[in-house]
This record gives sequence, structure tokens and C-alpha cells, in this order.
Amino acid sequence: MLASKKYPQQQFTNQFKTEIDTEDEIFIRPDPVDKEIWLDPKKYIMSKTCPKGIIEYGNEYFVEISGYKESELIGRPHNMIRHPDMPKIIFKLMWDRLESRKNIYALVKNLSKSGRYYWVLTDFDAKVDKSTNETVGYFAYRRSAPKNAVKQIEKVYAKLIEIEKERGMDGSEKYLLGFLEERGQTYDQFIDEITKNSSFVKFWFKAMKKFFSSQKHERRDQTSLS
Repeated sequence: MLASKKYPQQQFTNQFKTEIDTEDEIFIRPDPVDKEIWLDPKKYIMSKTCPKGIIEYGNEYFVEISGYKESELIGRPHNMIRHPDMPKIIFKLMWDRLESRKNIYALVKNLSKSGRYYWVLTDFDAKVDKSTNETVGYFAYRRSAPKNAVKQIEKVYAKLIEIEKERGMDGSEKYLLGFLEERGQTYDQFIDEITKNSSFVKFWFKAMKKFFSSQKHERRDQTSLS
């Protein structure tokens, strides 16, 4: 279920400002456009951030779909692509899991530079420094979200957004807990059900993690030999 950990309201208010402050500039999110970007189901989106959520890397497909240049992405908060249709409580849930180094699958609606949107099924992986046991970054792996799942989750997210406008994130958290308790499910089980998250999809995410992990080891070995 949802963790009981509380976050300062100001932290989430800042994350959802139209303007994102960086060290040397202010980034203004584009106005949303009600047009969807079609994602190739055979391709994947991958990005890496520091523990504070600042983008350090994005693969070619991430750059292509986001509509930004690599130079516009690197060094900026990942929430620059956050769509206003996404409830804050869902990101609280994700950060709770990430900070406790637990996995989570999530359905997320993202905002491109053009204002168009795209839905993804996301999985995460924490990068831990073995010498200090500290989390030094996060990898996010994404693929196109099933259309039937999107239709179902849109209704839930719209309700959460409505509640957050009136009662804040505490209100939406209570509603989400009640919604899941009525179904006798956790968020993960609900997502598995509506996405029909098959063993193939989970195998795919696992393979992506293994592949990038092996790539990191190879780069470290090459560095040590140079």
C-alpha cells in the first residue's frame, strides 16, 4: 500500500510550478496540447537522474519523444516533462519506493516540448555505491502503455487531481488508499491487473536492467585498463 511517510507540502508545490528554477535560468513548461504521441512498442525510453531527480542521461528515443535536444535535457529536473494531468500523490508513492530501494511499476502521462502527451509504463532501478551503500542515482525504463490501461487509469487520476485541488495531497492519498482497499489490492496489483502486466513485460524490464548493468561493468573495466 502507500507508505505513511509525509513530505513537506512546499516540496511538492515547487515540483509542480509552471516555471522550474535552475542555477542559471528559468525553464517554462509548454502549455499542454490534447494530442497524443504514438510510441513504438518495440522501442524503449531510458533516462538516468541523480538522487535529486536531475537528468544526467537520456537515450536517443527519450530525446526524440520528449522533443528536446540533449543539451536542453541534461542538468534539468526530470519533472520538466511532468504532465499537469498527473496526480502529485502518484509521484509521492514512487519517491517513497525509490528512497526505500523498492521497485514499482507505474503508469505515467508525460509532457513533450510541443505540448503533446505520451503514456508510458515505467520501471525503476536504483544505482547504489557499494562502498558507501548510498543511492547515487536512478535509472528509469519506459515502454508504451496499453491503451485499455490508459482508459482506466485516466478516470482514477482525474479523480485524484480533483481531490488535490480541493483537499491537497493528504486528501488524494486517503482516497487512493480507500480505492485500493475496496478492491483488496495494492497499487502494484492494480497496475498489473489493468495493464495485464504479463511475465513477458516483466522479463523485458528485467532484461533492460541486466543489459545496462552489464554495460556499466564493461565501461568500468575498460577505464581500469586504460
